[in-house]
Amino acid sequence: MRVLLKDVRPYGEGEPVDVLVEGTTIAEIGADLSADADEIVQGGGAVVLPGFVDLHTHLREPGREDAETIETGSMAAALGGYTAVFAMANTDPVADNAVIVEHVWRRGREVGLVDVHPVGAVTVGLAGEKLAELGTMRHSSAEVRVFSDDGKCVHDPLLMRRALEYTRSFGGLVAQHAEEPRLTVGAQAHEGPNAARLGLAGWPAPAEESIVARDCLLAAHTGGTLHVCHVSTAGTAELLRFFKDRGTDGTVSAEVTPHHLLLTDERLETYDPVNKVNPPLRTDDDALALRRALADGTVDCVATDHAPHAAQDKDCEWSAAKPGMLGLQTALGIVTRTMVRSGLLDWRGVARVLSERPAEIAGLTGQGRPIAVGEPANLALVDPDAEWTVRAAELASLGQNSPFEGMRLPGRVVATLLRGSVTAHEGKVRR
Repeated sequence: MRVLLKDVRPYGEGEPVDVLVEGTTIAEIGADLSADADEIVQGGGAVVLPGFVDLHTHLREPGREDAETIETGSMAAALGGYTAVFAMANTDPVADNAVIVEHVWRRGREVGLVDVHPVGAVTVGLAGEKLAELGTMRHSSAEVRVFSDDGKCVHDPLLMRRALEYTRSFGGLVAQHAEEPRLTVGAQAHEGPNAARLGLAGWPAPAEESIVARDCLLAAHTGGTLHVCHVSTAGTAELLRFFKDRGTDGTVSAEVTPHHLLLTDERLETYDPVNKVNPPLRTDDDALALRRALADGTVDCVATDHAPHAAQDKDCEWSAAKPGMLGLQTALGIVTRTMVRSGLLDWRGVARVLSERPAEIAGLTGQGRPIAVGEPANLALVDPDAEWTVRAAELASLGQNSPFEGMRLPGRVVATLLRGSVTAHEGKVRR
């Protein structure tokens, strides 16, 4: 299979060139290439980036196929420019053993639109009481390397220490949902003036920050590898900066979600549960601090925390609604709006936070690679000047809980290639 990308700009730099893909790799890059290609994709000056890698995706299968499946989630990922996603363990049954993670891995391969890497649970049943079968999952066909109880915090410090020590022995990492549960009992919104005025129980920033500080200390002590999920406060960014400046850069990494870069707790005025998320939307100051931390590398990457829900789990009163938002198809647009249009990142920076760093953190050798001859053809073709309006009903996910409904976003994915095969083009999935 030969695919020719015409008039494209790697990393948005220089004059447009052509990129020839043969089989699974980039074969040639140059001006006015002529080749007997099976398919020609007209770029019109579009930006070519390494395919995006999402360290934090909820695909809901097995157990909640009414909200999302591996197939529909893979479709959303491909349309969003992603070539690899990490499927979180809070399924039903929980992905805390080799049987479940191998099911997720095999189903991802069957769909074939994106590399689906299952995340294994840290503790049995996400109960926080006993370590799950970490080594067995690592040595299964799924070769699990990332472990997380996301949705719940591994709050026991001794258990967290043991998880860091155990995963260190085989090059794994623990992705922590940083939330001290004793500080968030009944919490419904960021603790501050807006929550008080709206009568919503507050979720204090130190609930996140105290766990991050503890776990950075544990990672430094054990030599284990820690990844902090969905950073949401300015204080967490400062803690990460503090620890990284003192030598933990190789053992501690962190992600921020698109919604925490853009949205704030001011959106809670309507009590619309589409804005309910865990951790909660914070303040303008927090969002600005997170953008700056992402730009300077204190926060390593963007991860969507794509969390689709069935209608009945969102179309209800605020207190009963489940937390979570769609993210796969809107992530690029939000990063373009908050980081590129603001001048905080150029397109090489976008490649760093959406592809290169997450691939490095997860140990993926074939993803996040340079756009160069001989490299894997995992690519996202982006029109940086296009603008589009978010319509949840038109997105690929089964859930429609997008807080960006009706919003105009810049940056549109023109095409996605997974190992040289076009998986999405002009808003349509390729089989």
